[in-house]
Amino acid sequence: MPECNYDAASLPDLLPLYYRRLFPFAQYYRWLNYGGVTKNYFQNREFSFTLKDDIYVRYQSFSNQSELEKEMQKMNPYKIDIGAVYSHRPNQHNTVKSGTFQALEKELVFDIDMTDYDDVRSCCSSADICSKCWTLMTIAIRILDRALREDFGFRHCLWVYSGRRGVHCWVCDDSARKLSVAARSAICEYLSLVKGGEETLKKVQLSDPIHPFVKESLAVVEHYFSQYALVGQDILGSKESADKILALVPDDILFHITQVRKDLAAFFQTERSPTKRWDRLQSLVQKRSSKKAAHAEKEIMLQYCYPRLDVNVSKGVNHLLKSPFSVHPKTGRISVPIDLRDVDKFNPFDVPTISLISEELNQPRAGEEREEGKDGEKEVGEKRKIRDYKRTSLAKYIKVFDNFLDGMERSRKGELLRKSDLQKDL
Repeated sequence: MPECNYDAASLPDLLPLYYRRLFPFAQYYRWLNYGGVTKNYFQNREFSFTLKDDIYVRYQSFSNQSELEKEMQKMNPYKIDIGAVYSHRPNQHNTVKSGTFQALEKELVFDIDMTDYDDVRSCCSSADICSKCWTLMTIAIRILDRALREDFGFRHCLWVYSGRRGVHCWVCDDSARKLSVAARSAICEYLSLVKGGEETLKKVQLSDPIHPFVKESLAVVEHYFSQYALVGQDILGSKESADKILALVPDDILFHITQVRKDLAAFFQTERSPTKRWDRLQSLVQKRSSKKAAHAEKEIMLQYCYPRLDVNVSKGVNHLLKSPFSVHPKTGRISVPIDLRDVDKFNPFDVPTISLISEELNQPRAGEEREEGKDGEKEVGEKRKIRDYKRTSLAKYIKVFDNFLDGMERSRKGELLRKSDLQKDL
C-alpha cells in the first residue's frame, strides 16, 4: 500500500470529500434498515455526531438514506456514533410525553480496547499499539466470535477495527437486537473470565471441572501463547516479569515459592529459550501444587491473553458505539470491517487513512472507463460514487461489508420462505 502521511490539521479539508464521494451510504442504510423489518425502524434510530472542537450532537435521526447523506455532508462529523432504536424519533425526543421516550432495540455490541491490557503487555502502553500486542485483538475476535456463534447461536457478527487501538463487534441477528438489559448482562457474565480492577492481582479463577466454553477459549489462547506471550512479550525475560507471573500462582503453594524462585533463577542463568523457561515454570508449579491448584498455568495464560470486555458498553441498550466507516481524528484511519477469513493477517497499520484514499482518488487507473455524456445526470452520479471508492484502498473493506450484508439478506429471505411454508402447511 502506498504511504500517505496523515496530518490531523488537514481533517476539516478531507472530510467533505470523504462524505461526498467515499462514504458507503447505500450499504450503511441497507445495514441499519434491516430490510424495513418494522415501520420506522431506521427513522427511530439514534445517531450522534462529534463535530470540530469536540462539539457533541446527540439524538440525530433521519427519515431515509438521502436525508442521512445530506446531513452528514452538511455537518462533516469528526466521529459518528450509533445508538438504539427508540419508541419515537430521537430528534423529537423533547416533544414527546415524559417517560415515553424509551430505547427499544439495539445490536448486541462489544468493545475491546487495548488499554485494558496494559498490565500484561510490555511492548506498548496507553493508546499505543504494535504488531506484537495486536495479537491480543486477534485472540479476542477468535474466542468471542466462536462463542457467539456456537454457544449462543448468533449468525451475523460484524467485527470492526476502531481506527486506533481496538475492535468492536456488532451482533446483528434479530434475536440479539431484541435482548433485554438482563439478557445482555448474562451474556457478558458468561463471556467474562478476567475480573477485577488494578488492585486485583489474580484476575482469573477457574473452577473444576473446567467449563466447555473455557476449554474452547484455552485452545485459542494456547495456539498463540508461545509466539505472542513467551517470545513477543518475553513474559519470563527478566526477574521482575518472572516474579509477576509467580505472584499469580495459587495460595496453597506459596510456602514453596522461595524455593521455586531459586530453582527458576538458576535455570534462567543458563537457559535463554522462552519456551523452555515456561516449561520449567510449569513443571515446578505442577510439582508443588495440590489438586485444588491444578489449573495454575491455565489461569496465567488466560490472564495474559483472554479478551477484556467493557461490559457497560454491552449491557446497555441505550449505549452508543462508534460507527463503522467513521474516521479516527487522531490517526486518520477509517473504522473498517474485518474479514474473519483472514483475521490473522489483519494489520491495523495497513488500514487506509483518509489522507491516503483522498490521494488515491486523484490517481487515474489504467483502463478506467470514462463517463459518457449521453448518460443521465443521476445515473452518472451513481456510477461515479460506486467507482470512486473502488479506486481506493477502502474498496476491499467495503466488499467485506457487502458480503456481510448479503449474508443477512439471504437469512431474512430464508426466514420469510420458512414462515410462508409453515402458513401453507396450516
